[in-house]
Amino acid sequence: MTAFPDRSLRFAGRTAIITGGASGLGRATAQRIIAEGGQVVLWDRNAAMLDEAMAEVGASHVVALDVADHDAVAEAARASQTVLGRVDILVNSAGITGPSVPVVQFPVDEWRSVIDINLNGVFYCCREVVPLMVANGYGRIINVASVAGKEGNPNASAYSASKAGVIGFTKSLGKELALTGVLVNCITPATFESPILEQLPASQIDYMRSRIPMGRLGEVEESAALVCWLASAECSFSTAATFDTSGGRTTY
Repeated sequence: MTAFPDRSLRFAGRTAIITGGASGLGRATAQRIIAEGGQVVLWDRNAAMLDEAMAEVGASHVVALDVADHDAVAEAARASQTVLGRVDILVNSAGITGPSVPVVQFPVDEWRSVIDINLNGVFYCCREVVPLMVANGYGRIINVASVAGKEGNPNASAYSASKAGVIGFTKSLGKELALTGVLVNCITPATFESPILEQLPASQIDYMRSRIPMGRLGEVEESAALVCWLASAECSFSTAATFDTSGGRTTY
């Protein structure tokens, strides 16, 4: 009979970098990893919220940066490696929604900003952290995509495109690293209660809720639970894969 580890200590001795770690899913994931014995460094561009999050969740270190800045990401990866000693887990949770407007009205600068943070930022973080993991022969990378990346939401073209890109990127990187001990997966949640909703009009939130068969938005803890399983050693035969927390919305 298979012996499963004590989940209360499943991250004992493990270390993690979490982007977008000052709030929402990133913060909830950090709380859980630390509670289960791990060490965490939080990355976020909101310096004030980072300080609050560090005090609340007990993070080892925080870094204020924009993941769309490759040089800043490279420096943060080096600094985090120094603080943690090694990097076992990377959770790419940083993201923005962008404006809720039709494509023909979408500001070009806003389009670039969404792609830079949501997609290029994931690439930069993986590019700098993957070598640290490969050198140790172990790693778990979880990229936060969205059901919008599978289905596309009207008036959210940049967000949908960026999250579709994250899904494709995850599948590619996971296959590249399949023999290294580094597993790469992504989650595609439907809308859940999070500070990111403050970036959206009520009409957009109502539309997304109406698409969920369970009739409600998700809870951040529900997605954090899935992220933490993917971040653990219990996840050992899944890579380059996509996992839903969508309340029945997605069908593939």
